[in-house]
Amino acid sequence: MTDKSIALGSDDAGFGLKEAIKSFLESDGQAVTDYGCHSTEPVDYPDVALVVAREVANGTHDRAILICGTGIGMAIAANKVPGVYATVAHDPYSAAKARTSNNAQVLTLGARVIAPELAKTLVGIWLAAEFGGGGSARKVAKIGAAERNPR
Repeated sequence: MTDKSIALGSDDAGFGLKEAIKSFLESDGQAVTDYGCHSTEPVDYPDVALVVAREVANGTHDRAILICGTGIGMAIAANKVPGVYATVAHDPYSAAKARTSNNAQVLTLGARVIAPELAKTLVGIWLAAEFGGGGSARKVAKIGAAERNPR
């Protein structure tokens, strides 16, 4: 687990799953900072994803979980913030590899494609995993270099 609080955010489609993940994390003693949304009123996912991703990039949080209908939009938006690696995971293997091979600090989930119990399992796997370096370090470094010099 991380020493800093985990940032959590969703759009309206992900609100219910966000609340379930928040309860799951808090019941495990994890500090959570909820960046919204706070109801099922319509919210555009980039508005939440960009705020949360910037908080990860500036070091306020080591990790974040973002939830929308599929997880895809949140991942695309969060990945626009330099230094942030966000990935969708809907299965245990991908959740683990997101950390161990890809050093993803942001996990995105799709509330319309996975059930709350599976989401909790994935969050637990992802939080327990750490970046393994090794052969993946070279690949992740290439991504960072491309980000710094996109041409």
